[in-house]
Amino acid sequence: MKEATVLPPPWDVAVESVDSVQARALLREYYTEVADRYYALHENRRSTPEEIERGLAEYPAGYLAPPDGVLLVARRGDDVAGCVGVRLLDARTAELKQMFVRAARRGRGAAGVLLAAAERTAAQLGAERLRLDTRLDLVEALALYRRHGFTEIAPYHDDRYAEIFFEKRLSGGRRSR
Repeated sequence: MKEATVLPPPWDVAVESVDSVQARALLREYYTEVADRYYALHENRRSTPEEIERGLAEYPAGYLAPPDGVLLVARRGDDVAGCVGVRLLDARTAELKQMFVRAARRGRGAAGVLLAAAERTAAQLGAERLRLDTRLDLVEALALYRRHGFTEIAPYHDDRYAEIFFEKRLSGGRRSR
């Protein structure tokens, strides 16, 4: 007799305050990973605690708070997988920020679930398009965005770490404040 395959429950995605313990931990892990990868590529070293603190101060997550922003967190029970932020740039344009899945949770579908939730959230905020920037060395992110229908666009800002820009048209954008 063949054994039944037991699938894990789906990821639950919910809004989380950027000031919560879980959100602060996820955002610190996100920033540490992207900083470590940047310094490894450009200076053959890891980031220092001081650099992480400066980076967190330079890129505070406060804009991911209502009414024009939100931080979404994916969980299975107490197992926190990752996060993604969405904020409005203008009445019709939202931006994806701090997309992150913890290394031990990767390959389990959390990134796709977070991205789909971010798209729905952007549309609920009234956005007709969702934009993002990333770096060329973040190849997993590039593959994820392309796989989910994001297309490359011209730069829409001049952050020194942004190397490539994407956009996706959303359907059903409506304001729900």
